[in-house]
Amino acid sequence: MSVHPLSDLIRFTRRNSPFYAELYADLPPDVRHLTDLPVVEQSAFWAANTPGDNRVLTAPLGEAVVYKTGGTTGAPKFSCYTREEWRDFVTAFGGGLVEAGLRPGHRVADLFYAGELYASFLFVLDSLAHAPVDNVRLPIGGGAPLETTVPTLEDLGAQVVAGTPTTLCRLAEHLIATGRQLPAVEMLFFGGEALFSDQRRLLAAAFPNAEPRSLGYASVDAGLLGCPVPGPDPRVHRVFTPHTIVEILDETTGEPIHEPGRPGRVVVTQLFRRLMPVIRFPAGDRAEWTDVEAGHFRILGRAEEGVRVGPVSLYSQDALDAVAEADTDGRVTGTQLVVRRWDGRDGLVLRLATAPGDDDPTGLEPLAEAVTERLNTVRPLYPDSVAAGFVHPLTVEWARNSDLVVNTRSGKLVRVIDERPTA
Repeated sequence: MSVHPLSDLIRFTRRNSPFYAELYADLPPDVRHLTDLPVVEQSAFWAANTPGDNRVLTAPLGEAVVYKTGGTTGAPKFSCYTREEWRDFVTAFGGGLVEAGLRPGHRVADLFYAGELYASFLFVLDSLAHAPVDNVRLPIGGGAPLETTVPTLEDLGAQVVAGTPTTLCRLAEHLIATGRQLPAVEMLFFGGEALFSDQRRLLAAAFPNAEPRSLGYASVDAGLLGCPVPGPDPRVHRVFTPHTIVEILDETTGEPIHEPGRPGRVVVTQLFRRLMPVIRFPAGDRAEWTDVEAGHFRILGRAEEGVRVGPVSLYSQDALDAVAEADTDGRVTGTQLVVRRWDGRDGLVLRLATAPGDDDPTGLEPLAEAVTERLNTVRPLYPDSVAAGFVHPLTVEWARNSDLVVNTRSGKLVRVIDERPTA
């Protein structure tokens, strides 16, 4: 594992990445502590991290793998790894799979998605291949027809099935509808989304002997984040030391949090990545320490930078841009994303505020339709997931600014509200 000392990584990055050189331009030449560095602003990072004229990378793309991360069709986002960095990534994550419950000889079906530059299928497959225990890998994929997936799982004696909760539940629904179960499956490795209690009941009916477990916490842009911690709460993970530094920062002051039970936003620094440096990068999630000394933390959901609705990643900026383009008359005075869960599925509600007296439904209804159409256009995975029955259709909820939720300490608008139960 090529873990670089923090001070060396900072010097290298300042010297070779125009983006970071500009970000750190006013800092002393010899910076050794993370807290002396500013937190990266995601909008500026992705504006500089483009396929052409890239200002984030520390070298031209000559040897690398390129994946797409959570962007829009209008402004796709890409994440790059050298061969060595990717090997380090999957080797560390593969070690975490053992802590998640992977045992020698386990037959593991990979039902994550592949293609179109997405990483999850290959990432899980490579992590299994680099795990420190022997295992049998079954690269089925999430797009395979359920009618063929089930016989494959049965014929090859799959003991572990890995996928997003949405995929696992879709498989479970198919099994139940056809009057079948897969009792040979011992574990369900989930990742990419939270797992809710109603989903657990569904999975238990189809996989009566299987225990759902987090396979780990990572993303293609932020990299390694958390290794599963065995126990009753699958949201608890530990930092991938020494490869990664995880900070939990106060959402108002930005100061690092050092005590357990106090929520904040997750910021990550990767000590093994130099081609596309990730230094004090917002992971897009909220968390709280459960054991500071051991590096254990509990994931609490998405932070303001983004939100996960079923299998779909959305950024608050996507919604703001959609509203700005549709609202040519400037009637919307506040925007808030609300994620709810009912009837076993997630749904996104755009809470839009208008000025007092602006209540004419004949004018607001076309605006709501225009906003919805625009957001569905730039995030086509959302309407695709609606059509597949994974999430509820996007809806608009009209409100006043006084109805919008604000931070009780700072009075600032809370951009994303996650009202889904996680217990």
